[in-house]
Amino acid sequence: MENRILSILAESLAVKDRSVKENLDKLKTGAQRLAECLASDRKVLIFGNGGSAADAQHIAAEFVNRFGIERPPLAAIALTTDTSILTSIGNDYRFDDIFSKQIHALGKKSDVAWAISTSGNSSNVLKGIEAAGEKEMATIAMTGRGGRLAAMADLSLTVMSDSTARIQETHLIMAHILCELVERILFPKHFKK
Repeated sequence: MENRILSILAESLAVKDRSVKENLDKLKTGAQRLAECLASDRKVLIFGNGGSAADAQHIAAEFVNRFGIERPPLAAIALTTDTSILTSIGNDYRFDDIFSKQIHALGKKSDVAWAISTSGNSSNVLKGIEAAGEKEMATIAMTGRGGRLAAMADLSLTVMSDSTARIQETHLIMAHILCELVERILFPKHFKK
């Protein structure tokens, strides 16, 4: 068991290290886009399925509450949390529509739609990104090797791994990097140079 534990740790660290370095410029660009959105009194709509749904909720909480500093709340909504909306859309229409209908209802031009999909091919996530494009929202995607989502989003943060667990772990560190960078951009006085 010890060998397996250390093997999992080594694999996770290697995937994170490689992915963050490969996406360095995209992480900087993503942070700037998120900061510009939030500084303009716009909002970030975040969505995904399963573990990615949990990540969407986690990321929204980091913006609305706080990440690393005491600061005013920032507007972010996880589109994965309202069971009445999710089940009514899924029941009355299709599960594929659960994010696109919310984006059409809540999204505005210059908001950011942040899609998360380890495969990059989840149909409801793809429809959500498509709806965001129709609303002239900026789009950010976090994916595994990419899938169709990577090509559809304005900015795609990809993790070159075949392990869902490693992809999800790497998505979380990328999200935390973006949260900290956004705080540093918007609230520079809170950070020492």
